Amino acid sequence: MTRPETRPLVFGLRIALWYATLFVVGALAIVFLTYYLTAASLAQRDQQIIRGKLGDYAAAYARGGVRVLAATVRAEQEAAPERLFVRVVNRGVEAIVLSNAEGWDPATLETASVQLADGTLVQVGKSTEAREALLARFRAVLGVVALSIVVIALTGGWLATQSAVVPIRRLTRAVRRIIRTGRTDARVPVAGTDDAIDELTVLFNTMLDKIEGLVDGMRGALDNVSHDLRTPLTRLRGTAEMALAAAASGDDRERDVQYREALADCVEETDRVLVMLNTLMDISEAESGAMKLTREPVPLAEVVARAVDLYRDVADAKGVSLVSHVASGFSRTTDDVVVTGDRIRLDQVAANLLDNAIKYTPAGGDVRIDVRRDGDAAVLQVRDTGQGIPADELPRVFDRLFRGDASRTERGLGLGLSLVKAVVEAHGGEVQATSEPGQGATFTVRLPLA
Repeated sequence: MTRPETRPLVFGLRIALWYATLFVVGALAIVFLTYYLTAASLAQRDQQIIRGKLGDYAAAYARGGVRVLAATVRAEQEAAPERLFVRVVNRGVEAIVLSNAEGWDPATLETASVQLADGTLVQVGKSTEAREALLARFRAVLGVVALSIVVIALTGGWLATQSAVVPIRRLTRAVRRIIRTGRTDARVPVAGTDDAIDELTVLFNTMLDKIEGLVDGMRGALDNVSHDLRTPLTRLRGTAEMALAAAASGDDRERDVQYREALADCVEETDRVLVMLNTLMDISEAESGAMKLTREPVPLAEVVARAVDLYRDVADAKGVSLVSHVASGFSRTTDDVVVTGDRIRLDQVAANLLDNAIKYTPAGGDVRIDVRRDGDAAVLQVRDTGQGIPADELPRVFDRLFRGDASRTERGLGLGLSLVKAVVEAHGGEVQATSEPGQGATFTVRLPLA
């Protein structure tokens, strides 16, 4: 079985081999292309020399015949570093070799000829031995260069991949440590190179932050649920014990009354527990993306109207003025403020915000709910003139089961705002809370327009 520690080494070796292979193939292609272009250039140079000498010798022959041509060839061969083969064939098919006839190998001779006006044929040849010797030395040098390229490619590929695998090893160690200890507070250091590995490291750390936040939220939620469930369950038990104890000493009619009252209290507390559990399940589904949303075009004005009708009597009974001002801004109508969402869930959002505002607004206060268009977003805003939220509690108002010190005097579960945030974010929107103690609070929901 392969040891986990060796996997990064195998991965690095594989990358190094791929890098070296591509580098070597590319370098060898450049080497072969260089050799081909060099050989072609040398051959072209020889042909240019031969054609140039043909023109010179033809002109010399035209000036003074074979005698002037022979003198020209001898003078050039005494001064020039390269010897040329020169032959003249006259009209009588008589061949006159004007260069030194010794040392010429016909197999290595490149020739070209030109026929003059009087029918005489002038032929010039050049040996390829010097060119082949130069190319042979060039091939030897290219062989050494190719071998050096292979060595450098393997070494460079190994070193480069080793440095590239270091962040992956850090990620591996962090994941292994999390698996071994179960702690998600470990983080992988970021190299600061702003490359793909750095981006992966940042995303990995962000994922760990998200996981740690979810785990902490689950722990806090479990603690809060266990604490909040203890109260209704204690009441259920106490109510049942009191009913049994009181009924034991009373007559049948009193016993029936006490049983009925005890059962009514048990049903009320049971409903409270079920509402808490169902709301927690809805929040969890919305936050995990598993909530089923029946999306359709929904005018926010209708959502606000239903919520206001639902809470009008509650506000009047408490002496709170409930004002609904629905506007879309400028010359547009309220029908333009339409979002694509689940009508029932959006009704829950508006209802929970109104319930929260009315609950914490004293008699004589105002609660105002507005709908308007803001660019490409639909805005639903609820403002109250209540006691406000302390600055240290404001960042936690959307946490599950969180209830501030001032809110503990009111009956509630501490889940309404958490459900609002979860449902709004499930619709692709956002919700914000602002407040100044003693001057009320404002909750603003922004949703994408349909």
